[in-house]
Amino acid sequence: MRIQIAAIGKMRGGPDAALTEDYLKRAREFGRNRGFVGPDLSEFEPPRGLAGPARTAKEGEWLAEAAENSVAITLDERGRNLSSEKFAAMLGDLRDAGTKGATFLIGGADGHDAKVTAIAHHTIAFGAATWPHMLVRTMLAEQIYRAMTILAGHPYHRS
Repeated sequence: MRIQIAAIGKMRGGPDAALTEDYLKRAREFGRNRGFVGPDLSEFEPPRGLAGPARTAKEGEWLAEAAENSVAITLDERGRNLSSEKFAAMLGDLRDAGTKGATFLIGGADGHDAKVTAIAHHTIAFGAATWPHMLVRTMLAEQIYRAMTILAGHPYHRS
């Protein structure tokens, strides 16, 4: 199963980008022999000259297109809080069901457009707090890596 992350905004290098890429690389290595491809990160520059609902709608178009032919999983502070074990089980269940792909969608500063929430198969949160969008990429990349290690029975996750 192919795993993708589609996000509004682009990381500009620095330690957060390096850490995100490190977790993505680790997840690719662990997932390769367990039926997973990726995760790959696609980033979209926020549209210039648009604000409010028009901006969110344009971002929604891009995210919805990125999620075509895959299970869409939105990240939203109002989503379900999943333990790392349940997150791993969700990915494992999707893979075992023969799902072609799962795309995690990270919206822009104003959140997700209605067309994105309408296509979401799952909506998850990293707690009730609002996190910086760039940090969410890193947190998601780490959780995907952690999920791969849980599915592999590796001791990285100690619970």
